[in-house]
Amino acid sequence: MRSNLAEGGALELVTTSPDREFELVRQAAAGNSHAFKELYNNNVSRIYAVCLRISQNTDTAEELTQEVFIRAWEKLNTFQFESKFSSWLHSIAVNQFLMMKRSEKRFSERISELNEIMNRENPVHKSKHHYDSGIDIERALKKLPQQARMAFVLHDIEGYKHHEVSEMMNIEVGTSKAHLHRARKMLREELMK
Repeated sequence: MRSNLAEGGALELVTTSPDREFELVRQAAAGNSHAFKELYNNNVSRIYAVCLRISQNTDTAEELTQEVFIRAWEKLNTFQFESKFSSWLHSIAVNQFLMMKRSEKRFSERISELNEIMNRENPVHKSKHHYDSGIDIERALKKLPQQARMAFVLHDIEGYKHHEVSEMMNIEVGTSKAHLHRARKMLREELMK
């Protein structure tokens, strides 16, 4: 369903029939980007509205909307044709939002844990940096070598196990552990400054 302005400025609803929608999904799943673009155009406003309602933030809603359509494009072949395409997109939107929230929660928990370690090892650090430690850690993360940063983020922030990190980074498990050890050591040193 799309809304268009009809002559005279009245709002007119344009409905895509389920048969037409399913045909577009089939074509898009077969690689037809024009069909996917039409699905996108037919659904983007509604998905953005859902994302805005659940996130209460326009920037987050825009980011989530893009993620929903990226995920939909990647997973089109899993669409079962048992519900409306828009309902399927809605469930993707909710899942993407929940994943984002879990990731943010894990990140803040890891930051808190790291701050506790830093404060135990160096009590001066607590009084000096307590007000903006999240910013300090973000800055310190940017200074890490790429492999060490990736291992740290995947393991300590995202919660992946070493064997999963090694698969994602295409390295040995021992190398993943070494990168993580190096990252933690460099972060401690950077945050002690």
